[in-house]
Amino acid sequence: MPENPSVSFTGASRYVLDEELAAIVNISMALEMPLLLKGEPGTGKTMLAHAIAENLGMPLIVLNVKSSMKLVDALYQYDTLTRLNDSRFGDSDRNVSDIEAYIKMGKIGQAFTADRRTVLLIDEIDKADTDFQDDMLDVLDQMEFDIIEIDKTVPTKHRPVIIVTSNAKKDLSDPFLGRCNFHHIAFPDPKMMRKIIQVHFPDIDSALMESAVETFYRLRELEGVEKRPATRELINWIRALRADLDFKPKQLSRGEVPFLGVLFKKSQDYQRASSVVHRRKLF
Repeated sequence: MPENPSVSFTGASRYVLDEELAAIVNISMALEMPLLLKGEPGTGKTMLAHAIAENLGMPLIVLNVKSSMKLVDALYQYDTLTRLNDSRFGDSDRNVSDIEAYIKMGKIGQAFTADRRTVLLIDEIDKADTDFQDDMLDVLDQMEFDIIEIDKTVPTKHRPVIIVTSNAKKDLSDPFLGRCNFHHIAFPDPKMMRKIIQVHFPDIDSALMESAVETFYRLRELEGVEKRPATRELINWIRALRADLDFKPKQLSRGEVPFLGVLFKKSQDYQRASSVVHRRKLF
């Protein structure tokens, strides 16, 4: 059972939380199951783990999954090169016969051996192959792993809160899906986006917010755009607009959209948006 079943996630200072998401986070903690989050980039999947750590006062450990990563890399690393150098030159305080002195914990290993409960974010799990996914969940189920070089089993001291994110670039295995709770974070609608903006800019001018939100969603609907601007781009764009002392919100309603490069990061997307804006076809 959890160390403190009464602990619940209620949101964070810079994270706007809806009731459904809060409920699945809290039930995942109560059931001690990983929570798998899907959704397009910019929907707040990664930031949710940061928000949980902030709200519950737990350390955050982030495992950024790479396509070439092996599970053992996430558990621990055996530094054979340093041990070899120490045995050759003898200028280390470590005993070269003590292999454990050359074992360094990976991100999952750090979460297992931490002296207090942590939030473990496993980011972009869909980059890993199926074997990595399934082997990792075996470790998370058993809450222990073996260090082969020293024939030692490492159990978890405090079961972490586990958040797993996926951008749905490829399918996840059925065993993986079967052992996770799941939530799809939809892209914020304009009403939710206004709440998000107000969290980041409490003193924002209402005319600027309304013009920026309307323009943003129109730009997201442009046909032929490969990477649509997300929440992060909108926040940075508003920051740029506020920094421009000559900018007036009414410019947006006239179809004048400055700083398109803050919103569109791919050349073809930028050119597409620029073409529409210059032809005044946005509104």
